[in-house]
Amino acid sequence: MANLTAPSLSSTCFYHPTKLNSLGNLNAKLPSSNPQYKPITSMVSVPTKVIPSIIVGGDISLGKALKEMGTGQDLVLNTGEPIPIDFPGPILVCTRNDDLDAVLESTPQSRWSDLVFFQDGMLEPWFESKGLIDANQVLPYFDVSRPGEPPVDGITDVTPEGLTAAFGKWAADVASRLHAGGLTCKVLEKEPFQKQMMERLLWISAVMLTGALVPGTTVGDVASEAHLFELAYLIPDMITASQDETGIEFADTGTFDRILAYSRAVGHIPAVVEDFKWRNGWFYSITEKAIAQGKEDPMPLHTKFLKALNLI
Repeated sequence: MANLTAPSLSSTCFYHPTKLNSLGNLNAKLPSSNPQYKPITSMVSVPTKVIPSIIVGGDISLGKALKEMGTGQDLVLNTGEPIPIDFPGPILVCTRNDDLDAVLESTPQSRWSDLVFFQDGMLEPWFESKGLIDANQVLPYFDVSRPGEPPVDGITDVTPEGLTAAFGKWAADVASRLHAGGLTCKVLEKEPFQKQMMERLLWISAVMLTGALVPGTTVGDVASEAHLFELAYLIPDMITASQDETGIEFADTGTFDRILAYSRAVGHIPAVVEDFKWRNGWFYSITEKAIAQGKEDPMPLHTKFLKALNLI
């Protein structure tokens, strides 16, 4: 992996003074629409009771946290253990992305609709390949990386209502569990959920990649003024490319502000690139497709950063 110091980082970026000067207006350049984060909770009440669930990945921090939010009646399994057909309720999947095939193989097909996926990244291609239509998903805007400490909710000065969201037939029950754990969670319909999912993917791909260029950097560091140059170039290109690829537009013009604010809220998290094929690898697949068609790279700085880290 390239060991880029702060001085050498400047030569890696395509700095341009007007970009930094326009940061205040950056959101105005993003796709314009009315905010779409409409919680269904205004129409469908969220149950106050936490129902027993199967938790897959009980040896992982997230699985342990979800268990603590329950009533002691959950069935906790490790990755690969068979999922019973006769334990009703949602199946909360807390494993790494690369373990999802193993989870599906250990789940009776009649229970696939009960799987609730907490993973980050672009999961849609995998869902489609497995025939998982309208799969239950959760966008976990909270941090459970500190053992023995309660989860840190991603509440920010920009989004005091919180950003965690759930979709699917078990969404209200998942929200009830998270509420019991002192966390926020809104229940969204599919379209607004997809918009917020794309923003989450952008955050974890752009911020982690930018920070990884300088070892020891946290996501809070990336949200500081020192890295606004990189983000000012990186984020708009990634937004445009992902929208062209999926047809899913971002929710509103506040994307850049929310990314910075959430990075500050969980600022202690190390900035590292993980689950490459599900995150930055998905963005790079858009670049590969464009180049194969004789087009220019739609995300040149993203590609440059990947090469600097020997990820491609």
